Amino acid sequence: MDKAYFGEFGGTFVPEILMQALFELQEAYTHYKHDTTFQRQLKTLLQDYVNRPSPLYFAKAMSENLGGAKIYLKREDLNHTGSHKINNALGQALLAKQMGKTRLIAETGAGQHGVATATAAALLGMECEIFMGKEDTIRQALNVYRINLLGAKVNVVESGTATLKDAVSETLKEWTRNIANTHYVLGSVMGPHPFPTIVRDFQAIISQEIKEQILHLEGRLPDMVIACVGGGSNAIGAFYHFLEDSHIKLVGCEGAGEGITTPKSAATLSVGKVGIFHGMKSYFCQDQYGQIAPVECISAGLDYPGIGPEHAFLRDSGRATYIPITDIQAVEAFEYLAKIEGIIPAIESAHALAYAIQIAPTMSKNHIIVVNLSGRGDKDCAAIARYRGAKIYE
Repeated sequence: MDKAYFGEFGGTFVPEILMQALFELQEAYTHYKHDTTFQRQLKTLLQDYVNRPSPLYFAKAMSENLGGAKIYLKREDLNHTGSHKINNALGQALLAKQMGKTRLIAETGAGQHGVATATAAALLGMECEIFMGKEDTIRQALNVYRINLLGAKVNVVESGTATLKDAVSETLKEWTRNIANTHYVLGSVMGPHPFPTIVRDFQAIISQEIKEQILHLEGRLPDMVIACVGGGSNAIGAFYHFLEDSHIKLVGCEGAGEGITTPKSAATLSVGKVGIFHGMKSYFCQDQYGQIAPVECISAGLDYPGIGPEHAFLRDSGRATYIPITDIQAVEAFEYLAKIEGIIPAIESAHALAYAIQIAPTMSKNHIIVVNLSGRGDKDCAAIARYRGAKIYE
């Protein structure tokens, strides 16, 4: 059985009605992760449907322009549906199918996990409903259309701040009402056990491929791996197979919004405190009364007031470092990569790029940085244009 805790973080803090569903999920996952037929089916789909392995691209122009470390981009943006989210959504959907479930539900912020889950449902002939905060449906109108186009229903969540936090809450509520036929495809390494482990394992293919690819390209491992962090799935995927390589620096970049000294931030590990929310013990942004605080970030995918328990453990143990990146830094990195490499990144990924832009010039030319480019930025162009003052509509 997988451990329910990472140090002091994790656990299963849910209503009793969900305990049996989580036990069932744990039992099924423990079986199928060792089932050769299941793993062969998943591997074939990842190769032929998702387009894995995703390339590890040497960003030559960016490296030369910054004048320091060599920068490689792990191109998760080239996956089918446009981000890393499909790795986990497809894995969980296949698992749910094996468990006899006929319906998938999921939360989404930036919309990419919603698109990925709707895609997997369409592929496997399953019903699908996605919960999305009203604020995010406005920011990510293109992805709402894509989800509907794929045959799934989008439930607009208007409670609370009408963002990712509230979408998670509503999806958990829906799961309690329909456990028998429904599986909750949780999108990040958060929530009650066993979700943080399941999502991490499906995303760990990212670091597995990076390791193989960089050894082939450079003959050695990188000095640093950088990824953006909201709940933390793409980051843990990029970090996992490097955790034992203690000389490699692992850096997660959080959405700091207007800055960590302002109330308009989502940089949980910079300003958060330990608490229990959404079924797990971790760090959360909280107000003076210990209630979950509203957070703000230009990225709908990083606009979450907590972080996955394994990241909390990695931060406290010192194995990984977490850096706050402001909206303006992310926007500048978004525009920079488009101009220097002809690649438009997701605004989430641009947070990781922003730190690479800062740190690379301080490193020598024989150092290697890998940035996990977790998604593509088509979905963000209209919002970034409006941020810059242009009158543009979806």
